Amino acid sequence: MNNLETLNNKILSLPEILKSVKIWKFLGKKIVFTNGCFDLLHLGHIDYLAQAASLGNKLIVGLNTDASVSRIKGPARPITDQQSRASLIAALFFVDAVVFFDEPTPADLISAIKPDILVKGADYTVDQIVGADTVLSYGGEVKTIPLIEGYSTTAIEKKIRSQQ
Repeated sequence: MNNLETLNNKILSLPEILKSVKIWKFLGKKIVFTNGCFDLLHLGHIDYLAQAASLGNKLIVGLNTDASVSRIKGPARPITDQQSRASLIAALFFVDAVVFFDEPTPADLISAIKPDILVKGADYTVDQIVGADTVLSYGGEVKTIPLIEGYSTTAIEKKIRSQQ
């Protein structure tokens, strides 16, 4: 198996991720879930995901599909297609799985996975985090992580466009 195949083995469908979650939970692993568009991977993303991974044993990243990103961010986004974004996230050694979602929010994905810890950036409060009520209802935790100021895909996109 080559490295690209190994990477792609971390990009799972919903049935595949649920099977992995069942095994991980049986083994007593603490499962962390976060989500996002992760368009143009940058230092802020890496720092955020590394901190999220440190909160448990297995990190699952819910990734917005291209259609979902366009609905949220506008017709010019995503800049990078979903398979490329998923491969970049999967390439991070501390990410255990990537799963796409096309819905406006990851609420259904969170309900299905039932992570031990749900994580979002500190630009959200717990009451603003989609799925927080679900995770808290079964005794899970919801945590926020401070973001590195000055790093965002939108800022990078604006900088690139201003230099054209």
